[in-house]
Amino acid sequence: MFDWLERLPVPEGYKSEIVGGHIFLWPQRDTHWDITINILEQLLAAYPRKSLRSDVRMDCPGRLNGFAPDVVALSAHPPGKDRKAEFVAEVVSRETADNDHGPKKDAYATAEVPVYLIVDPYTGEWHLHTLPKDGKYHGAVSFGFGEDVDLTGTVVGLTLRTGDFPRD
Repeated sequence: MFDWLERLPVPEGYKSEIVGGHIFLWPQRDTHWDITINILEQLLAAYPRKSLRSDVRMDCPGRLNGFAPDVVALSAHPPGKDRKAEFVAEVVSRETADNDHGPKKDAYATAEVPVYLIVDPYTGEWHLHTLPKDGKYHGAVSFGFGEDVDLTGTVVGLTLRTGDFPRD
């Protein structure tokens, strides 16, 4: 299924991924990209560029999960292809918001991604999930845009500013 999706002629400006065996396609919006690049630029203070990814397929636990997260920060060790995701951020699209808050959150927790951030430009809120164990996140906090995301107590080790995040 993943090979087929990679050969699929996805229209320019659209994003695709597989969640629980279902293929999702949705348009990328300027607001979505502005938030994504803002997060990537801020993460450069803690990660080398080669440790950051955007819209690159990431196989996740569960049935047929091939996600393309908006932002991924990979650990420095071990070097090579087996580096673990330390941070994942998803910017909500109306068409796939339920995936970000549901099956993707569960899959990231099962994969023990230490920090999962959901950014919602429609509500102007962010939702931080930490402390993954037994397939669930046990730490959660949400605030509106303008409130910083304090990641200093996590493996990320910095604070993300959200005051410039645009709303849709």
